[in-house]
Amino acid sequence: MKHILFMITCFFNLMLWAQQSNLLLADPTIFEYDETYYAYGTKENKSITGEGFLVYTSTDLEHWDGPKGATDGFAFKKGDGYGTTGFWAPQVFKYQDKFFMAYTADEHIAIASSKSPLGPFTNNGSALPSDVRQIDPFVFFDDDKIYLYHVRLDKGNRIFVAELNNNLSAIKPETLTECIYAGKGWEDTEKVEWPVTEGPTVFKRDKNYYLLYSANDFRNKDYAVGYAIATSPFGPWKKSDHSPIISQSLLGYPGTGHGDVFYNTKGDMYYVLHTHFSENNVAPRKTAILKLKLKKQKIFIRSKSLKWLQL
Repeated sequence: MKHILFMITCFFNLMLWAQQSNLLLADPTIFEYDETYYAYGTKENKSITGEGFLVYTSTDLEHWDGPKGATDGFAFKKGDGYGTTGFWAPQVFKYQDKFFMAYTADEHIAIASSKSPLGPFTNNGSALPSDVRQIDPFVFFDDDKIYLYHVRLDKGNRIFVAELNNNLSAIKPETLTECIYAGKGWEDTEKVEWPVTEGPTVFKRDKNYYLLYSANDFRNKDYAVGYAIATSPFGPWKKSDHSPIISQSLLGYPGTGHGDVFYNTKGDMYYVLHTHFSENNVAPRKTAILKLKLKKQKIFIRSKSLKWLQL
């Protein structure tokens, strides 16, 4: 009888595991529209990374379904716009009654549009003009201006900002300004020749701008998130001595970072991020969310709020 009960218990545990598997998106972003959350990111599978961006949906941030994209689960699929491989780090936003996706492909930045968050997102096959390789776009709206925060690959991964024109087709070159690069100890724990700051996301509260970013190579267990503050979208940016605010030492998981700030339908602030798959394996990276709070111009995480996104 005990053997039978044991087998039944194992069966139900297996069924539960099958129904609840981790969402495996790196460089994730979550976009909320009409009380539905849409999760996009880099998919680490050789047959998929070169195909575009899948999208998953949830109405409660607890249970996720998908992929639900308009084309075989993809919100953007290779062939619908710029890019042949290396589809990384998308961001989705609404602008002028359309949905837009800023993304990386072939180590350049492109922007596609759609009538739905599920896609299909398309563009004319062109990337934003640039004289260097650039990745990790984040489009930020402030008053009547639009800014592109991004990473330029020049003597390291360095975060820049520039104004975008109103049709989102190019930056205004005269506004291109460097924001930050890796210089503090926690940002370069392995003392590499090519230091990394990347994955920018920006929000404004009162008169201050907050730039969250990740540092170290993503394969490093010390990959972590810090922030800087400025009174202008162009800076100068003052890095917080409170950084890093998300790290292995704080959360207990290796490779924490490269995410995006978003808000739930109640207005609570969250950060979606990825971690390494395990202590010994970087990929496929797992997706999680945690709550943020801002107090006296300092960003804090609620570490016990960390939740893995489950399918």
